[in-house]
Amino acid sequence: MNEALPDLVAQFRVRQGLFRKEQVEAELFELDSYGCVLKTDKMFEPGDSIVLDLIMRMPFDNICAKNLTGLVTERRKHCSNFFYSIDFSDFKTNGEAALEETLRRIREVLAKKQSLRSRRSSGSMSGFRQMA
Repeated sequence: MNEALPDLVAQFRVRQGLFRKEQVEAELFELDSYGCVLKTDKMFEPGDSIVLDLIMRMPFDNICAKNLTGLVTERRKHCSNFFYSIDFSDFKTNGEAALEETLRRIREVLAKKQSLRSRRSSGSMSGFRQMA
């Protein structure tokens, strides 16, 4: 896991006691059509279900994929946090084509942002080499 994906976060609610729930925001480190990897200090066990909202922060209007149901398949400890592998449920069986389309759009925008970021960082390195 190198670094968090740019401008993309997951929000979910966890139970805190009997009547209280806490809204948690977590960074994502991987995203594909099958699932994602997120990092948080909240405890989940493999086999737990989680309902996520993925939010791609944009300058004018955020892209939101709300109420994604996922299954925690793996947990890896890193310092005081955990990396969780989350597998998304099959959208086609639930008839949620709009949700699938929103996820596809988030992945497209993410790929463009990562491409721009890598071009910027590699371009600045070659500029430094030319100056030296």
